[in-house]
Amino acid sequence: MDKKTWNKILLSCFCFLGLVAISSYFVHKQDYPVSKQSTHKIMYLTFDDGPSQHTQEVLDILKKYNAKATFFVTGEKKEYEYLIKEEYKQGHAIGIHTYSHDYGEIYSSPEAYFKDIEKMNDVIEKQIGHKVKILRFPGGSSNTVSRKYCDGIMTQLTKDVLNKGYQYYDWNASNGDGNSNLSVSTLVDTGQKEVGEQEVVMVLMHDGAGSEETVKALPSLLEYYQKQGYEFRIIDDSTPEFHHHVNN
Repeated sequence: MDKKTWNKILLSCFCFLGLVAISSYFVHKQDYPVSKQSTHKIMYLTFDDGPSQHTQEVLDILKKYNAKATFFVTGEKKEYEYLIKEEYKQGHAIGIHTYSHDYGEIYSSPEAYFKDIEKMNDVIEKQIGHKVKILRFPGGSSNTVSRKYCDGIMTQLTKDVLNKGYQYYDWNASNGDGNSNLSVSTLVDTGQKEVGEQEVVMVLMHDGAGSEETVKALPSLLEYYQKQGYEFRIIDDSTPEFHHHVNN
């Protein structure tokens, strides 16, 4: 092979490698923004202990701010059961929080717990036409109050609910309204601080009988969360697990 031909081959090889490098650069340059867009902030708003006399107000506020939430419902206020259907009609998710919310009853044994949540699921089915498979333990899976009624029951229940096809959800932020004596300003402040800079957050709030201050704090919190860039989502099959460390 003469020198002239060899030079042409080398030149062709260099040109080919140059094109590959340029193509690779543009492919990565185009892919990068797509991956960035997929990592936006996500918030799962959750409300426990309802429905109650405050639930309709919560629904009205959520509608005003175009925010979806998940309601972990109880049977404590039978006269407000119809609001479970309204929650579902407005595009919110429904989960079980137990029927009685009586720690001494539901945590006395695994059998007592499942009897209670099945009773609540029957109520839910009457309201929305089907049973649900998501739940939240009163006090969360990390609660220690249950030890007073049955040692080791949370360790057992967290396994049993999964084996029965349920999924349970705790939380990684709260507005602090488990204490019904807190002021509106304290709830707003706590709800902001606990969310912090988290990219994916599940916020615990309440819409039970003692949640009047939560209703007043909710608009300010929703406005703040929206300004921080959060997208509100309901719990569904794509929701990541939010499980606390089990302490009993």
